[in-house]
Amino acid sequence: MTDARVGVEVSAHDFVRTGPGTLAGRYLRSFWQPIYHAPDLPAGQARPVRVLGESFTLYRGEGGAPYLVDFRCAHRGTQLSVGWVEGECIRCFYHGWTYDGCGQCVEQPAEQPDFAAKVRIRSHPAREYLGLVFAYLGEGDPPEFPRYPEFERFEGLLELDSYRRRCNYFQNLENSLDMSHVGFVHRDNEASFAGIGHGQSLTAEDSAWGITYTSMRAEGQVRVQQFGMPNIFHMTALPTDPEIGWQESLFWWVPVDDEQHVQFSLHRVPVKGDAVGRVHERRLARRARIDVAHQAAAERILAGELRLADVDRVHVDLVRLQDDVAQVGQGRIADRERERLGRADTGVIAIRKLWLRELRALAEGRPLARWTRPPGLGPRAWRLGDQPMPLSTNGRDGADVGPPTLVDVRPRMEIEQQRDP
Repeated sequence: MTDARVGVEVSAHDFVRTGPGTLAGRYLRSFWQPIYHAPDLPAGQARPVRVLGESFTLYRGEGGAPYLVDFRCAHRGTQLSVGWVEGECIRCFYHGWTYDGCGQCVEQPAEQPDFAAKVRIRSHPAREYLGLVFAYLGEGDPPEFPRYPEFERFEGLLELDSYRRRCNYFQNLENSLDMSHVGFVHRDNEASFAGIGHGQSLTAEDSAWGITYTSMRAEGQVRVQQFGMPNIFHMTALPTDPEIGWQESLFWWVPVDDEQHVQFSLHRVPVKGDAVGRVHERRLARRARIDVAHQAAAERILAGELRLADVDRVHVDLVRLQDDVAQVGQGRIADRERERLGRADTGVIAIRKLWLRELRALAEGRPLARWTRPPGLGPRAWRLGDQPMPLSTNGRDGADVGPPTLVDVRPRMEIEQQRDP
């Protein structure tokens, strides 16, 4: 634990470093973070995972519960994920030392029986929720687990998605509060983004959860998004299918290390009856056609080997490719000292102020803000044709509705990349 220092200098440089002992790393570790897709972790199997610059072993016990323990065995340092899951324990491949989900060594086949009780590796609380495995990587007891009831029970599809981006997580985090980029980075995506980046005014105000970000179009239509500290975004997304209206999405930006991160996503797609199957099939068919990794295409574009206009948009996730080019184009870690911020950067300025305030408090040993997500705090936008007004359902319904159909919509290459730590 770093000693508290009154008046310590904290700057935007401290946002980007998230390894053990860093200010941002300590701050992010004080919240529950998504770390893996639950469908990628069958019962009785283990996976290596890398989060916040550290490597871990994630495994699912035979009873179905996920566990997160140290990356290596305490004996001779072999990678634990290549071992065997036995019941709710994991056995090392090298010499058979066995650990329970709390990291306690419970068996050492070649040693005296009383030795195992003296050996313990680190473990962290883990929990499965809405198709994701969340973990608490901080010190002491974890905070209350955050719930999103409007994503738990509704009629429709709950789409589970994620991708890896080869730059610092804070670049993507800031991008969520930068509506002005949409009209340029995504300007040729007329079906999804027509007019969305042409707002006359942008405002960013503090909320109980973080920041309420509002954009107003020239004709007076308002779109409100919610940023939740430290790295969550709750937004309305324009429809991409004729049978659905607005959908709600939750995003988390979680560092793998300081130069790459994963965006975990949940999409609440409200659709009823026979339309569920039709919408699902169309969306899966779209994903199946994607066989070009947007990350690799972006690297070629930034190297001058390829033009964005030459990429076949049928075979790539175009929106992610466009954001790759913009964000990775800032550098693996953006140099914020060379920036010239303007009026359109009101959201970026607001989130940096919140983070600076919290990191200063953490460095000086002062109390941190207690972020809460009160009922009714959610995104909203304008009516689209005959579709109902998209107001957040946070805390207002769902008691008499069953859970949605959970579907993993990642293209194949995204799954392969994320399985490689």
